[in-house]
This record gives sequence, structure tokens and C-alpha cells, in this order.
Amino acid sequence: MKSAISGLSSKNLSFHHSLFSRSHNLSPIFHPKSISTLSSTLAHKCNKNNRINFNQSFNFHASSTRIMASSFKPEQSRSPPAIPLPTPPVTKFKIGLCQLMVTADKEKNISHARNAIEEAAGKGAQLVVLPEIWNSPYSNDSFPVYAEDIDAGSEASPSTAMLSEVARLLRITIVGGSIPERSGDRLYNTCCVFNTEGKLIAKHRKIHLFDIDIPGKITFIESKTLTAGETPTIVDTEVGRIGIGICYDIRFQELATIYAARGAHLICYPGAFNMTTGPLHWELLQRARAADNQLYVATCSPARDAGAGYVAWGHSTLVGPFGEVVATTEHEQDIIIAEIDYSLIELRRTSLPLTKQRRGDLYQLVDIQRLNSQ
Repeated sequence: MKSAISGLSSKNLSFHHSLFSRSHNLSPIFHPKSISTLSSTLAHKCNKNNRINFNQSFNFHASSTRIMASSFKPEQSRSPPAIPLPTPPVTKFKIGLCQLMVTADKEKNISHARNAIEEAAGKGAQLVVLPEIWNSPYSNDSFPVYAEDIDAGSEASPSTAMLSEVARLLRITIVGGSIPERSGDRLYNTCCVFNTEGKLIAKHRKIHLFDIDIPGKITFIESKTLTAGETPTIVDTEVGRIGIGICYDIRFQELATIYAARGAHLICYPGAFNMTTGPLHWELLQRARAADNQLYVATCSPARDAGAGYVAWGHSTLVGPFGEVVATTEHEQDIIIAEIDYSLIELRRTSLPLTKQRRGDLYQLVDIQRLNSQ
């Protein structure tokens, strides 16, 4: 019996030292009482040659895994604890991603966006997503000129008035890309979400501003004109619980993880990556956010205008909960229609049970907003 138990000595249970070290404390994942019980169980499973008979119904691996999982405290890896994935209003539906060509003519941009939304809805889309800054050229000079006071009503914000009207008439949910928003003396990069009644149900102000300087490639400092938002945005819609990010927000996995912990089925990122970072990171980041959090990620970019001051990469995409690209396009103006199947989320999370394997004893993500609201 001694030889059988030796394989469970404390030196094999240490996370911090060499397996060949002579000085180890018993790992906290096994309580002495558990070891005693285990020894008794092993004794009954050994044959006369002092070897374990694995042909018998011996469930040591499963039981030890449960012990470790409990000691790892996966539920404590999120503070407050993660919200269970809610049952969505629909399991399957079509999403439309409208990759639009943006011009300097605001009225034309609004009309063009409306036509694209109508076309997507005509093809069966119940959720339509627009690009980042679809009513204005993407530049610090343009933001103040094209900005709208969303809270002041339809006359002050013709872009969102159109989104509200078309959502109501077509009975669809719209994640309205983003537009420059004026609020008092501040400007924001803002995404509005409208429900099937045309009601504004969420407003996300870009949290992480695009301030970068890649020598010889691209320099853009959004903070010269824009103010950073201060609130993560997640909203229950007729097509599920949706988290919202705008472009540069996708680089920060903490935001996506917060959305997943709040029960998001889908994260939408209107974005306008450029010709430097787009080829390197656009698809990579989408697939990473989807795979890490085992949910859907949808992105929508403006179409590429090679003559613009800021040239967008394009490639609007839908990614599934396994990190797989479900649908995408190139850089030209286009409308992607693709199916979302939320049943795949549970399937992927069952196959890879990450939520049960996190190490709450080692790390923790804190959702400050939720914690403060308790």
C-alpha cells in the first residue's frame, strides 16, 4: 500500500517548486481528511501485488477534479459573481452588418444608411449594425461640425431620429454604429441602440479613446476633441443581451469580460480600424474576444475610401463563440446577412467549461460599476 500512496505525496502537489525538491508543504488543494479518505479508498482498490486495478469502477480522477475545482474557487474569479447566461427571447435570428461608404455630405450619409438598413431588414435581419462614425468623416476637424445633441430631440439629432423611425417602422433592433455627440461643452463618440418600437434603450460613449502614434505609419489623437465615456453598456433587446464597445474598446479584454460576466450573448463593436492596425489586429481581436468569453462578436466598419483623410480597413465580421469567423466581407461597401444561433454558446461552454476552471484563488476581475451598485 505504501508504494501506491507515494504517488500522492506533497511534492507532486506543489505549484511553486520543482517536483524533485525535498522541502514541500502539503498543497492546500487537499485537506488531510481528504487524503485519509483517499487512502482508504485506494486500499480497497489494490490487488495483492499492491497495484491499483483500474479496470474496476474507480473514479479517483473525477473526484479529485471536483476537489481541486472547489479549492480553486472559480466563482470568486469575478466580483461580483458572474450572472448566469439568461434565456434569450430568440435562439436563432439574422444579423445585418452594413459596411457603408461615408462622405462629407451628412444628409447623404443619413439617407444612404437608411437605405442600407431597409435592405438588410428586407433580407430578414432582425438586428442591424452600422459602422463607427457613419454620418461624418473620421477626423478631429469634422467631429465638432457634425456632432449632434442626441438628448435634445429629433431636430437636434437627425441621425438618431432616422434610426428611431426606421427601427419602429421595420420592427427591428438597431445598434446604430456611432456618431459624434455634443453634450454641453463636450463631444463624445457615441453608439445608440433602438428597440423595435423605435425607443432609445442604450447609449454607449466610447470608453477608450484612440490615441496612438506609430512612427511613419499613423498618428491620431481622439482626445484632442473627444471626451472618454465612463460607463460600460449592456442592454437587453428583442434579440438577446448585447454589450456595446466602439472600435478601440475592443483592445481591452477587461471590458468584454465584464460583459460576459453580466450575461451578454453578443458584443457589438462598430469600428474603423485603419490600414496599419487593421491587417494585423482587426480579425485577431474579434476572434480573441469571442473565444475568450465564449459568445458572439459582431463588428461593423465603414467601407474603404482610399481618398479620405482616414482610410478604414473594412472587413466587417461576425465571429461565433468558438472564435470561428461566421461571415465577413472585404473593404468595399457591402451588407452582410448572417445567422446567429445562441444554442452554440451553451454547447461551446459545455465542451470547454472555462467558467468552472478559472482560478479565483489566484486572480479576480472586479466589475466596479456592479460592485458599487450593490
